[in-house]
Amino acid sequence: MKYLQEKARKLDADDELASFRDAFHIPKHHSGNTVYFTGNSLGLQPKKAKEILIEELDDWAEFGVEGHFEARRPWVNYHEQLMKPAAELVGAKPHEVVHMNGLTVNLHLLMVSFYRPSGKRYKIICEAKAFPSDQYALESQVKFHGYQTDDAIIEVEPREGEHIIREEDIMSAIEENADELALVFWGGVNYYTGQYFDLKSIAEAGHKAGAVVGYDLAHAAGNVPMKLHDWNVDFAAWCTYKYLNSGPGSVSGIFIHEKHANNFDLPRFAGWWGHDKDARFKMDKAFKPISGAEGWQLSNAPIFVMAPHLASLELFHQAGFDRMRKKSIALTAFLQEVIEAVAKEHVAHIEIITPSEPSRRGCQLSLLAHGRGKELFNFLQDHGVSADWREPNVIRIAPVPLYNSFTDALEFGKILSSAYSKEHTV
Repeated sequence: MKYLQEKARKLDADDELASFRDAFHIPKHHSGNTVYFTGNSLGLQPKKAKEILIEELDDWAEFGVEGHFEARRPWVNYHEQLMKPAAELVGAKPHEVVHMNGLTVNLHLLMVSFYRPSGKRYKIICEAKAFPSDQYALESQVKFHGYQTDDAIIEVEPREGEHIIREEDIMSAIEENADELALVFWGGVNYYTGQYFDLKSIAEAGHKAGAVVGYDLAHAAGNVPMKLHDWNVDFAAWCTYKYLNSGPGSVSGIFIHEKHANNFDLPRFAGWWGHDKDARFKMDKAFKPISGAEGWQLSNAPIFVMAPHLASLELFHQAGFDRMRKKSIALTAFLQEVIEAVAKEHVAHIEIITPSEPSRRGCQLSLLAHGRGKELFNFLQDHGVSADWREPNVIRIAPVPLYNSFTDALEFGKILSSAYSKEHTV
């Protein structure tokens, strides 16, 4: 693997985002750094997160309740600081984005507005093996409206013997069920395989069928390029603790297309932070929504989880997503090259089930190590690789462009190779 060592050294030397690694805390393994490839599960902590959080704590100590207006970043409109940088990442206008609650809570709130079954239009199309929380949310929504899940939910799955869902099968399912569809609900990137879907085409097909289109972008936000406004997506939601590095269980983001911004007759569950800002503290009885995504807010902003997110979004803005995507493509391709070299050297049956085309994946690679899955995963963990196991048999690894290096990918290859060597056969 000598040629790969030289290649990694050169790629790191030419990496214009290399300095951003120093902006994060890298977990340790014994005397060295962990090869941290689990940003698709929990992103690393930006060093500035502690600083900005302490500033909010200090302002709370100094001002008490008056921090809502006197803090250096007044709490009463704190969420507004997140709107523009988040909109840049998902291809939206600032007023189409807001942060609140957790991801699944937001999906339920959004489906109150956008899953409106009526007559023969009551069915939902989604991906098979979506993240379980999405499955549970959809199941409970259709049951809430009085339908049976087996009838109301249509899952599109890979063909027999394949791992990836074919785009033409998605389009066919939408077309075949066009007269009965109320909602097309899809994940931007499949958590299990790492497949990045053609969200633009799915939105076009869903709307042509007369359905509303919504996306769960938990594994897409901060990972792959998106243009939610231009794609005419109705709604979307995402978490911020994976690729967006905002801390465990951090606040969720939502997108609502501006075509719905002033549709105040659209059903929604209301709360006072979504009420007209000018009248909010008059404590009037009648709810008057704020125009745009802010009108879906319920409670006042959770400052101590928004603060780390603000620190992370500043790094994304400084790095620029175009540069991040360019590095992501190169870094993931190099990691794939490393894995394939190890498999060839040891005649190991390691199958990468994530699409190899950059346009169809983000920075995640999902591996099937046939016959050795969990044992191999445990070996990697024991030797300093932070990877992710997903039942029944996938090892997920994600080289994140903001803080992972090409040397990380090479080091992963060395540890993987040692797992297949005669001395350490797993």
